[in-house]
Amino acid sequence: MNNNRIYRNLFSVIFSILVYSSLPAQIRLAAVGGVHSSNLTETNSVPGYQNSIGQYYSTNTGFELGVLGEVPFGKNNLFFQPGILYSTKGNQFQRFYDSTIEKSDTLYNQHTLNLNYIEIPLYMTWKASLSKNQKSHFFISAGPYFAFIYSVSQSYQNRVLQYNSSNYIYQSGTEDLLVGNGPGAYKTFDIGIAAKAGFELGSVLISAYFSRGLTNVYNASYPSGFHNQVVGASLGIWLNNPKPSPKADSDIDKDGIPDSQDSCKTIPGPPKWHGCPVPDSDLDGINDDEDSCKTVPGVIRYHGCPIPDSDNDGVNDEEDSCKEVPGSKKYHGCPIPDSDHDGLNDEIDKCPYEPGPADNQGCPVVLKASIVKIEQIVAANVMFKSNSANLTKNSYPAIRELADSLKTNPDLNLLIEGHTDNRGGEVYNMKLSADRANAVKNLLIRFGIPNNRIEIKAFGDSQPIETNKTSAGRTLNRRVVFKFHLKNS
Repeated sequence: MNNNRIYRNLFSVIFSILVYSSLPAQIRLAAVGGVHSSNLTETNSVPGYQNSIGQYYSTNTGFELGVLGEVPFGKNNLFFQPGILYSTKGNQFQRFYDSTIEKSDTLYNQHTLNLNYIEIPLYMTWKASLSKNQKSHFFISAGPYFAFIYSVSQSYQNRVLQYNSSNYIYQSGTEDLLVGNGPGAYKTFDIGIAAKAGFELGSVLISAYFSRGLTNVYNASYPSGFHNQVVGASLGIWLNNPKPSPKADSDIDKDGIPDSQDSCKTIPGPPKWHGCPVPDSDLDGINDDEDSCKTVPGVIRYHGCPIPDSDNDGVNDEEDSCKEVPGSKKYHGCPIPDSDHDGLNDEIDKCPYEPGPADNQGCPVVLKASIVKIEQIVAANVMFKSNSANLTKNSYPAIRELADSLKTNPDLNLLIEGHTDNRGGEVYNMKLSADRANAVKNLLIRFGIPNNRIEIKAFGDSQPIETNKTSAGRTLNRRVVFKFHLKNS
């Protein structure tokens, strides 16, 4: 009894909310009612249930009555339609027993299950206009419903064999069933889905509806599920019509500023700029409201200002490895280096890794007289075996002295020229002169001189210094010439 009072009070409160919520201009309220065919379907794992018992269950006729609200939802012909309905659901069991086939004390058994619901559907409805005056529509609705089982009763009638007699007697009546969470009771709450479709003709609503419970509404003593299902038709009447809202000033660009106050009616903009976009005076993509350098193009990370150049060398700080010292872009904003610290930068220093004066292009000064003397001494003492590129043993000390001179003067490189007399063919003499120059070079490399400091040139018999008609002249023409020169020159 207390539960019934609670449900009645809850229904009254929600009904009042819907009634008063219909007063605002955009909300409507309708009274609706309908008739439906309902069924409480059972699913279980009992073997042979459908053939033995399930086949005798059928649908029961019920009805619903209540109110439906409507609130516009956006501008796409969508509406939110909550409602409160009183609805009867259930099913019917009916069975006749053939006493010639089966032994039973019952000749006929029929009972009707009645579940009384307070149901709250929450429809989302789409409407399609059927007339130019927008008063007739086709609509489709769908959404969940939440329900409270108000009460459950079962009416019955049967013919059973009278005790100690062969006569059958008729019995009928109605009994209340348990509602709650205990075994054998119907549950208090039910949740499901509902859908409907129909026509709105002025203030009249005509629709067909369907709903299906998603929760088990009965606590059976065996594993099973009981779900309500309803198919029906309804009729409704709108009790009020929404008042048209005051016509607002048009806003073509949808920026919230009426066209009458908008200086840029087709381009969105903020009120500060009278409906126009925030200007970008320096056209750097950053509007003036966020630009700290409004008249000079810049970047976002510096708030619209250019990337700074602290040393004013034309290389911005993000690319400048020497932000406080002017330099060049080639050296990432740093000054041109002076590797040998001789006062000449590496780009104009012919010997960038060896100190030297500016008048010698940054290279060390070499005493020319001593170099010439070394060239002459070594050349005079380097000899080869006759018609061969093999050095004589007496040549080794002179070549070692040459190697020591190169080590002492690391800024010097060496050119070795090979020459022959005119005996032999031109090709032979050219190869022989090259082999003799290479023999000296290979020995210098063995004495620790890097390969890249030695260059050779073969001349064959093309540059005689004496006549080849005499033995003495030919001897002088068979020679190796040494020439020192500065690196990078």
